[in-house]
Amino acid sequence: MLHLDHLKNLVIMAAADGSLSEQEIALLVDRCAALGLEEEDLEKAIAFALSGEATLKFPVDREEQNQMLADLMRMMAADGKLDEVEKRLFALAAAKMGIDKAELGALIDRLVGGSLGD
Repeated sequence: MLHLDHLKNLVIMAAADGSLSEQEIALLVDRCAALGLEEEDLEKAIAFALSGEATLKFPVDREEQNQMLADLMRMMAADGKLDEVEKRLFALAAAKMGIDKAELGALIDRLVGGSLGD
């Protein structure tokens, strides 16, 4: 999966509740740098997410899927509020990637158990 597509997915999640908080923007900037992307890439991702044509792109590799779900969870938690639309978007992403309930539960437990804030 392209790093820009990964970033776009994160921006879509961040904007799902209708706003981008300072915490969400800070996390997006951090993830952008970690993915080796430039500020212009983040601007493109934000413009894409705010357009009427924004859609999630899902990785097919299981490791990339787990990373995507972990990053989506971090984004959901960034502003300290779990909005219902964010929860639905996360559930949809997991379902589209074929992540079963047990596997998703294990991933959530692992993330919440210590590394969610990393």
